[in-house]
Amino acid sequence: MASLLHAVRTVVAPLTRTRVFRAVGPVLLPPAERLLARCSGGRLQISALLVPSLVLHSTGAKSGEPRDTYLMYTPDGQGRALVAGSAFAQGRHPAWTYNLLAHPDAGISVRGRRVPVRATLIDDDERDATWARLETQWPGYRAYERTSGRVVRLFRLQPLAEPPA
Repeated sequence: MASLLHAVRTVVAPLTRTRVFRAVGPVLLPPAERLLARCSGGRLQISALLVPSLVLHSTGAKSGEPRDTYLMYTPDGQGRALVAGSAFAQGRHPAWTYNLLAHPDAGISVRGRRVPVRATLIDDDERDATWARLETQWPGYRAYERTSGRVVRLFRLQPLAEPPA
């Protein structure tokens, strides 16, 4: 099954790097993800059909309001998750990355199970290894960084033993 999934990702991944996908994806996927999450009680995600996916529960950097964002992630052992602020290769960083920089204590939900986490920005010396790990799951993913013309923010989400105070 893993080899079949890898083969499908290898075929589908190049399509996600097209101009059409980068234009349509940010408009259509988030509302579709929210609708499916509402219908499934948070247990299903469209993106999870191809890659491990989570919902990031963060606090708005400026508003202080709760924000939910649907993201692909790569498991990093011991419950940790790696996420990339690729924003469909757009030229600006996604809002959720500003949220994590301002409020690193957040939460994630995976298949409906919520876990408190602390986000840390990946250091420059770890970037290449992190991208390599991300690309074992989604071939060519780093092309989003080259296409966007910016340094994509990479985060490690570390589960917390206790919810933040």
